Amino acid sequence: MENNINNKLNSNTENTTVVLNQRNISYGIASGLDLTRPYLYNPDLAYDLAFRMRFFIGEMFGLLFVLFSTFYIFAVPEVLTRPERIKALFNGLLKRTIDIVGAVAGLLLASPFMLLLPILIKLDSPGPVFYTQLRVGVNRRKEGRRYHQKVGIRSEQRTRDRRRENYHGKPFRVIKFRTMVQDAEKKSGPVWAAKNDPRITRMGAFMRKTRLDEIPQFINILKGDMALVGPRPERPSFVQDLSTKVDDYIERLEVKPGLTGLAQVENGYDSSLASVTRKVKYDLQYIKNWTLFYDIKIILKTFVVVFTGKGAC
Repeated sequence: MENNINNKLNSNTENTTVVLNQRNISYGIASGLDLTRPYLYNPDLAYDLAFRMRFFIGEMFGLLFVLFSTFYIFAVPEVLTRPERIKALFNGLLKRTIDIVGAVAGLLLASPFMLLLPILIKLDSPGPVFYTQLRVGVNRRKEGRRYHQKVGIRSEQRTRDRRRENYHGKPFRVIKFRTMVQDAEKKSGPVWAAKNDPRITRMGAFMRKTRLDEIPQFINILKGDMALVGPRPERPSFVQDLSTKVDDYIERLEVKPGLTGLAQVENGYDSSLASVTRKVKYDLQYIKNWTLFYDIKIILKTFVVVFTGKGAC
């Protein structure tokens, strides 16, 4: 009985035997890449090199990520992490770039007038060719106060650091061609120019009508005191007075004053409190709706004013 069972098992084993081709197979063995030996093209070697390259690139990107993350956390100010602040900085940089390019182009195009007008001014009336006057520029003090509050500086220390006289903005000297007789306000003091103002010279009337007297203000733009487009820069005495009489007057100082602006092309020169009130509305409208194309539109309107004399007094 046993012999019969063993015979059957042996018979089944012989029938299911599979003969494999003889070759060496090893498992669980890793070998390093010997770069000192010359290799012919080998798919396994190419895969190994590609893997090492990917690993190296991944490590480098990881290191750069750690470095930039560390810089962002410890070196970048908090305000620059806010999207609206980044947008404001970008717009400011864009506007400043356009101001510089426009001022340089304006000086080059106006160079014939820069040579001719001084001669005509001197022949028309005695006095200097250029006229400088203190004006009020952009107000940056709000940002300064927020900074002082943030770092914990006491209010009495801030009071000592503030300007002795509050102009509501940064004072600067605007440069213009002289359009009035010399010492025009010596007796009257600061007053608005009016239509048919006897203080305005014949040459001055022509320059004010065509806005040629404002050509030297391109220098103020290059210095950073003004922009190509913005609210008209006003005198400190007028700012002090009008800020108490016209609603939201100080809000127009949130941006740099401009060589031209929406209020200038739509309203002309200031001549009364009513005209100032209208001008403030135009200024606030410009500040609220500023875009690059808005500036271009205003500049194009300025050319119309220059050639037609619209809005000049």
